[in-house]
Amino acid sequence: MRRRWGKQLKSNIFAYGFRPHFLLAGLAAILLVPLWALNFVVGLPVGAGWPPTLWHAHEMLFGFIMSAVAGFMLTAVPSWTGQKGFAGRPLIVLAVLWVAARALIASPVLWPPLLIGTVDLAFLPVLALLIAQPLLRERNRNWPLLAVIGVLWLSNLVFHVGILRHDEPLALRAVIVGIDVVLILVTVIGGRIVPAFTTAALRQRGEQGGLRSSSALTVLTVAAMVVVALGDVFRPDTKIAGVIAGTAAGLQGLRLLQWGTLRTLRQPIVWVLHVAYAWLPVGLALKAAALLGGFAIAAFWLHALTIGALSTMILGVMTRVALGHTGRPLIVTRPITFAYLLLTGAALVRVFGLAGFRLSYPVVIICSALFWTAAFAIFVVVYVPILWTPRIDGKAG
Repeated sequence: MRRRWGKQLKSNIFAYGFRPHFLLAGLAAILLVPLWALNFVVGLPVGAGWPPTLWHAHEMLFGFIMSAVAGFMLTAVPSWTGQKGFAGRPLIVLAVLWVAARALIASPVLWPPLLIGTVDLAFLPVLALLIAQPLLRERNRNWPLLAVIGVLWLSNLVFHVGILRHDEPLALRAVIVGIDVVLILVTVIGGRIVPAFTTAALRQRGEQGGLRSSSALTVLTVAAMVVVALGDVFRPDTKIAGVIAGTAAGLQGLRLLQWGTLRTLRQPIVWVLHVAYAWLPVGLALKAAALLGGFAIAAFWLHALTIGALSTMILGVMTRVALGHTGRPLIVTRPITFAYLLLTGAALVRVFGLAGFRLSYPVVIICSALFWTAAFAIFVVVYVPILWTPRIDGKAG
């Protein structure tokens, strides 16, 4: 009986791409940030052998964010291509690679650097191999996702080269460029799902009048984000990069204005996506202000983009996708709505706590970490039963 129960649980968690990787992303979120905060406040050792700031930056991008991105891609690609969803052994292999990389990076003094780099760098190519076949076979318009994965892999490779050479600026720059690439992904995918989900929610409420998105503005905005990434490669931390960021902020803001944000306030599962996207123009504007004028209030622009835009979008998408793909109504519970607010609070404190709220830096770190951890702890508690049990409608997946 116990063996059968364990086998059933395993088959459920690896029944579809979002299940293991959303769970791993949630667990990473509630472990990585508290460890970083404890390192900063009391000196708790983390990733011995790596500078703590680089360990934190790498693990948040290539640990937490990449697990969520993998879960989304492994779920979206079958939907886009009409192919059977990924399940079973491929998902187990990918999850084991992710966990193994996190374990090796947590204790790098125990392992050869080549082993750490090899295992960590294996995750994205395996992900690309899984999604390449349906995308290319169906000639799906989303095949550029493979190029996105390739650039992310390259940024991770450069990071490990920087670590091996003790070149901290190179390693940090690789992470920032990797973040830029994920921001491009959010601009493209978010630019589809935010207005689409908003339109669907408004129709459900009986409201007429769809949302209109300018295709020209979409092209300009995506192009601007690509230029932002190129600026961070070739002219980082310069006034040119600041001008580029300011231009991209304006375009992102105009794009968001098309999507009727104020009409979504009664539906948390929709407004959270608007909040996440709103952090894109805010973060880019802060980056421009920091690079062009050195304004203290803009010093933590990177966290506006990572906590505000990326992490909020991840939480919003994970909570929605897990409901939809397990046959549940697209309505989040009050604890999840509170989690959305907590994560927004974490972003506000981390970005504006020092210069805006006049908090001491340790208090900023502690408060933002507490808000963040509470938000994702709520996600894990509420969604473990959803991710680990069969669909409620009896369908496969």
